[in-house]
Amino acid sequence: MNIADVLSGSAGLEGIQQMLLSGPPHEALRRELGALLAAPNILGPCQLRRARFKPGRKLMAYYDAHVLVEGDGRHSTRPVFVTWGTFRDGKRYHTPADLAAIEDEAVRRGLSTPFRKLAADAPELRMHVRVSPLDVRFPQLVRICDPEYLRDTIAATCAGGDEVVPAGRYSITFIRYRPGQRHVLRYDPLEEPERRSIFAKLYFTREDGERVFSLAKHIREWLAGHGERVTSVRPLGYVADDAMALYSQVLGTPLSECLQSPGKSLGNLLKGAGRALYALHQVPQYLAGPLDLHDFAAEVSEIARTSEHVPALLPRVGLTLTAVLERAQELYELLPQEPPAFAHGDFKAEHVWVSDGEPTLIDFDSCHLGDLALDVGKFLADLRSWSAVYSQDELRQSQEQFLAGYGPGAPADRLVRARLYEAIELVKMAVRRVRMYEDGWAIRTEQLIGSAQAALDEFQLRLGSAKRSRNEK
Repeated sequence: MNIADVLSGSAGLEGIQQMLLSGPPHEALRRELGALLAAPNILGPCQLRRARFKPGRKLMAYYDAHVLVEGDGRHSTRPVFVTWGTFRDGKRYHTPADLAAIEDEAVRRGLSTPFRKLAADAPELRMHVRVSPLDVRFPQLVRICDPEYLRDTIAATCAGGDEVVPAGRYSITFIRYRPGQRHVLRYDPLEEPERRSIFAKLYFTREDGERVFSLAKHIREWLAGHGERVTSVRPLGYVADDAMALYSQVLGTPLSECLQSPGKSLGNLLKGAGRALYALHQVPQYLAGPLDLHDFAAEVSEIARTSEHVPALLPRVGLTLTAVLERAQELYELLPQEPPAFAHGDFKAEHVWVSDGEPTLIDFDSCHLGDLALDVGKFLADLRSWSAVYSQDELRQSQEQFLAGYGPGAPADRLVRARLYEAIELVKMAVRRVRMYEDGWAIRTEQLIGSAQAALDEFQLRLGSAKRSRNEK
């Protein structure tokens, strides 16, 4: 297999899937991982979790490598990041000294075993491998994976709350291992498993982490007084030296799971999600602090940037995708606007948890100043993306139930713009949710882009009908 052909896109979807799952480059990856281990034969299956393709530049893949634990026949799991093509650790090219220092610290803290080394570069294959907890951009990742350091840090940061009595020992699990980008970890108390887990998020700088953590605190406090049975994730403490925010485990079930098996209670849960979003949109801007502006043009630009692999692999679908984004931009400029306000930025069913029928909001990393219609439209698109589960009537009803919870006090023009956001967010979901290494990627991607086009057509029909009604009056 010619790696250059795969990276250019000329080898098509089949070339990418072979590289990720079964072809010679994948076998070379297993050889490199085996060479990093103390004993190559203890490497088990490598389960692909995520992949991103940037035509002409690189293919990135995130695996869970299963490694045999000596003596008991079980496998442990280590997240692994692999890049074929252009590569750099974080925002600057690494040096051998950068890698050596982190690897030495991992060995000193006992975190490398059963790996001898945590990095491999194979220039002849244009392949670069990084094994957790290695990340040159986040050197603190090694120490926050050290159980002893972690125990002392949690004790110093979170002690004093009745819900967070520091544990003597924690198990550590990666929820997200994204070298150069972000990391999310879960810490589970070992002696008292009934106690809540703690989640940690790492940030590029102290200032970034402090800003998001402070925002999460202000949101929780404000909702406690104004949220009407709405709450949010509980911030526990911020570790400035590690740029690490700690959060308490949210109890309940993510609404995204409830959507997979619709029942009689789903309507009330959707109304609760709408009510929660409306409450969040009332958070005063002065509490949110300084936030970046993110407008419709910025959202379209971001979607176009992350979807560049679609035209390369599915040219006809790519043309539809581009046409949807361009038409949406033209239509948006014709609509009445509101001043930018505090928005969640990533409001979807996955970020709404339900306990005893009441919603809890999580994940405020994407909060910004912008059009509040984005949050409404993204949730509407989230519901529409469940087309395999819902009939058209059920979809319409679920969207109406969400809007019934959100809409009583919302400006009508915001709900109009939300339908336009719904169309472009479906494009984003086609790009981010459909895994190109799985069977059916092409069909599912085409379906979601088609749904985006249909949503845009529906929007234009509504807009035309509304204009005719105004003219008749």
